[in-house]
Amino acid sequence: MTPTLVRQHLPHSGARPRIDQWARARDWAEIQERMLVPLYEAVYERLEVGPSTRLLGLGCGSGLALLMAASRGASVTGLQAHAPERLALARERLSAEARGARAPGDARLTDGEPADIGRPAEAGYNLVTAFEPVGCVAGDSEGLAGALAAAVPLVGSGTPVVLAGWGPPERCATSSVLRVATKLADRLRGQGSWRPALRDDLEDVAERAGLRPDGSGRVACPFGYADTDNAVRGLLSTGLFDAAVAATDRVQVDKEVREALHPYARRDGTVWMPNVFRYLIARTT
Repeated sequence: MTPTLVRQHLPHSGARPRIDQWARARDWAEIQERMLVPLYEAVYERLEVGPSTRLLGLGCGSGLALLMAASRGASVTGLQAHAPERLALARERLSAEARGARAPGDARLTDGEPADIGRPAEAGYNLVTAFEPVGCVAGDSEGLAGALAAAVPLVGSGTPVVLAGWGPPERCATSSVLRVATKLADRLRGQGSWRPALRDDLEDVAERAGLRPDGSGRVACPFGYADTDNAVRGLLSTGLFDAAVAATDRVQVDKEVREALHPYARRDGTVWMPNVFRYLIARTT
């Protein structure tokens, strides 16, 4: 998984659109990823992340959440599979921070899954995060429970594991834009189709992973963009619209997304969409 807003897979049917993965990774890192900063901050504040924290980030993507934890003094390990461009950006980010005035704690990045990093030489991790929000794409939690279960041997009993999800669609303005992906991808409908978040999405994943829920919270994460062009680039960087591009073409998707964004464009040209995200703190048994 990626701490991205969505999981990056397409339906098995249909052609895969040609995508400049480096440009997409840059758009994600420079435009879209920052939208979840309030979520990261709320979790880190609640769990008092600091120098004693040994964090394992599943789906670390381009590393913003890891960077924020490292800036608090935490030692961080990030896992990212199938997205070498984002992982390269994460390495760039963390190494650049290390050269700055405020050096982070130790950082380690691995291309792969929990089984690829092995057991830590010293004390195990005492915090696991899976910040990629589930609950807006059908099947977007597939594989997450397995990844969490695979991480359990790397941590001790009672270790907090954080999951994230989209809030109710009526509290997420971006939901109306995401529906464009489903409408355009009708003939590829199935995996990758938009669906509203369900109240117990996160609890269901935790239960399948053998984790015990131990608290939750909601965080306002508005999506704000400099202009409509910026919003289109940011939203397409999530991968949510890949099936729509495969079913139609990039020009059609671009046009429909712009139309869907129109109600959220302000007089100064900026785009603002209020959203609420939810997090669940579960613990290992």
